[in-house]
Amino acid sequence: MRIGELARRTGVSERSLRYYETQGLLTAERTPGGHRDYPQTAVDRVIRIQELFAAGLHSEKIRQLLPCMRDQDGGPSASATPRLLRDLTAERDRIDRMIADLRRSRDTLDEVIRTARDA
Repeated sequence: MRIGELARRTGVSERSLRYYETQGLLTAERTPGGHRDYPQTAVDRVIRIQELFAAGLHSEKIRQLLPCMRDQDGGPSASATPRLLRDLTAERDRIDRMIADLRRSRDTLDEVIRTARDA
């Protein structure tokens, strides 16, 4: 499928798809005319990439993890290693720390709001 169709099917811009390709996250064959030609499996791959970005992972980490994950459901692939579990656990722990920091910030704001209301 061409890049425009992949963009429509995934809701991801063509620019982002080209970025994914330059980062080694997505591959496409080239037609004789030089157009990108993505396999049907690229839809699942792009959705998986989007989920990993949304989880706060950066492109280099995603590039490292993708070979260890199935695109269809995100489960471990046959090439998954114990490193996948370590890396994903480390990312989850990082997100947990960020959530805790955000909760503390919200609590501080709530305190300031309460104080301002009582004044």
